[in-house]
Amino acid sequence: MDPAAQRATLDAHLRSLGRLLVAYSGGVDSAFLAFAAHEALGDGMLAVLADSASLARVQLQDAVAFAQEQRIPLQVIETAELTRPDYTRNDAARCFYCKDELFAAMEELRKARGFHHVAYGVNRDDLSDFRPGQKAAAEHGVAAPLLQAGLTKADVRALARAAGLRVWDKPASPCLSSRIAYGIPVTPEALAQIERGEEALAALGFRQLRVRHHGDLVRIEIAPDELPRALSPEMAAQFTRIFKELGFAFVTLDLEGFRSGSLNALLPAAALTRVR
Repeated sequence: MDPAAQRATLDAHLRSLGRLLVAYSGGVDSAFLAFAAHEALGDGMLAVLADSASLARVQLQDAVAFAQEQRIPLQVIETAELTRPDYTRNDAARCFYCKDELFAAMEELRKARGFHHVAYGVNRDDLSDFRPGQKAAAEHGVAAPLLQAGLTKADVRALARAAGLRVWDKPASPCLSSRIAYGIPVTPEALAQIERGEEALAALGFRQLRVRHHGDLVRIEIAPDELPRALSPEMAAQFTRIFKELGFAFVTLDLEGFRSGSLNALLPAAALTRVR
């Protein structure tokens, strides 16, 4: 399907949903969905940004800025997933409980504000990954317009670029909790260590990265094309200083480089088919 037909299919589906709340994080999928919903529905849509300690401040600020740039109606709500033991124990179902918290809060807002549906930015490629949050979306009856339009991640980026959206090539940035190894509790302190560490790496000029929290040990992932710069003795010394100051006892650089969802590789096969 050509891009014009893809956009027409998406717009038609959005209009069929009526007044719509869009789960919005500022990533390319949710940002494009919010943009397209606003173009299709005008003030009949509202982007909803969930704020908690698991959302990096730089991501919050960028998401708010993008909505303001595009004049997309936005409401920031606070979610309380960190008060839920089933979330903070950080097993394979963590993302389910996060999205369950989000969609329950959005459902209350939907009823209070007279909206018809809640939607989120899952795309066709996401179906092939381990995403427990999709089960929560299904249980709450959340609409998936990008998926309904048959869009892949590449399609979303291409459509966002065609629309002139600056986020079209924005690197994926899941919540900070996704950086904590399964079985290590999610705490505000651990989230702060990760956030400050990623800010420090970005300040050094690295663009695509993750700080993986393994308790006393931190595992730094840098995009493969940026690894040569990261492998110098001078940079190793900077990494060591930064992360020991943040409280880690051991500082490591992952020689495989950045890859999305690397912590999922540590899960047993049974955990990938059971989220609760």
